Amino acid sequence: MEFNCVQFLQNKTILVTGATGFLAKVFVEKVLRVQPNVKKLYLVVRASDNEAATKRLRAEVFEKDLFKVLRENIGEENLNTLLSEKVVPVAGDISTDNFGVKDSNLRERMQKEIDIVVNVAATTNFDERYDVGLGINTFGALNVLNFAKKCVKAQLLLHVSTAYVCGEKSGLLREKPFAMEEIRNEDGHQLDINIEMELMKKRLKELHEQDCSDEEITLSMKELGMERAKLHGWPNTYVFTKSMGEMLIGNHRESLPLVIIRPTMITSTLSEPFPGWIEGLRTVDSVIVAYGKGVLKCFLVDVNSVCDMIPVDMVTNAMITATATHAGGSEVHMVYHVGSSHQNPVTFGEIHEISVRYFTKNPLRSRSGSLIAVSKVRLISNMALFSLYMTLRFKLPLQLLKLIEIIYPWRSGDKYGDKNRKINMVMRLVELYEPYVLFKGIFDDRNTKGLCANQKEDETKNSKGSMFDFDPKGINWGDYLTSVHIPGLITHVLKK
Repeated sequence: MEFNCVQFLQNKTILVTGATGFLAKVFVEKVLRVQPNVKKLYLVVRASDNEAATKRLRAEVFEKDLFKVLRENIGEENLNTLLSEKVVPVAGDISTDNFGVKDSNLRERMQKEIDIVVNVAATTNFDERYDVGLGINTFGALNVLNFAKKCVKAQLLLHVSTAYVCGEKSGLLREKPFAMEEIRNEDGHQLDINIEMELMKKRLKELHEQDCSDEEITLSMKELGMERAKLHGWPNTYVFTKSMGEMLIGNHRESLPLVIIRPTMITSTLSEPFPGWIEGLRTVDSVIVAYGKGVLKCFLVDVNSVCDMIPVDMVTNAMITATATHAGGSEVHMVYHVGSSHQNPVTFGEIHEISVRYFTKNPLRSRSGSLIAVSKVRLISNMALFSLYMTLRFKLPLQLLKLIEIIYPWRSGDKYGDKNRKINMVMRLVELYEPYVLFKGIFDDRNTKGLCANQKEDETKNSKGSMFDFDPKGINWGDYLTSVHIPGLITHVLKK
């Protein structure tokens, strides 16, 4: 399969949505590096026109450190030539029909040439506005499918979802597509995605009629998303809208081969194009960084819960391998969990221990240049105890501060208001993270394991080094976190 992956990509025209996102740009870099004879990459980005799309791609994708290996391998001039020959920037928005591409010539050319459609576009905010989440994650996925069905040469739609579409289920979680008719809330009502859309539109219309401010509309839309998600059994708007997106494309795919990749928490590159590249703070990383900065004193987490992480280059390798395996197949509707909890689990307790050792040995520096000393964090394993701790440790002293400010109003600054905002922000973050830091599920990955075994078999036959490895058993978590991931966070996120 490895030889076939490189061969498969040759002369292929691939559409990639959400091209400026973390995973998408790693996918694009890999394709260009291993197969410069790919025919075309149509990269869809939000922009006012194609010129603005070109600028965005240059600034947010091709000028990044991620491309330094390719730049060193072939030289700046050759890279620029490669990009101008192979990459077609497309100003578009997946929440609109045909991505809102107004240029009919470009649209027709795309629909004539495209072989593979890769949908990576998503909004990943846990508490996203309901209208935005539905527009991108749910109906946006359907728009991508409908576009793919108009592509006369389309061999496959590869849709990137998330393993956490499972909600808060525990035990071994299977790699199986959603059946919409199986989704019922506690009152026995079946989930109807069109009703969800109508309900959102009705609420939005009411808010506009009431002349609400943009801030009030945003808050109301966020609350509605969380309310609807919880009603139907999901912990937040992100995973709820992603789940509905999967349901829609599963129901409407007709004969188009469909592969759904469900990654777990995506972390920095393990090895390609070089170890430790990452962009932004992702889920568990914000906790690691807060600890290193000395600001994390307590946190809600079950130390025995498995933290399912997977390096981004492994996700990319699984995406390419699944595409090469299933393109042009018949009756294809495959789901792949790409994670580590089933074959190579690491617990939150182990990650905490590794972080303590790392920052004790390699302390960060404060703005003044002094070394930041870290100590063990108080880890609390349920929400009731965490709320009690926060009340005793922070909220009661805060009430005293409020009293002092009432008695002595001439004291400078609003210390109570500032501290209260910080505490409310911490509680809000903890509530959003709760389903993941106390998660009791393990992601079954037998489909992914089978895919990986086939790829390794071909690799052995062709006596090649591993170019498309995504076997989580090969990760030593202590080495990866200490030598790759945490240094990567410091270099590519904190120092930026």
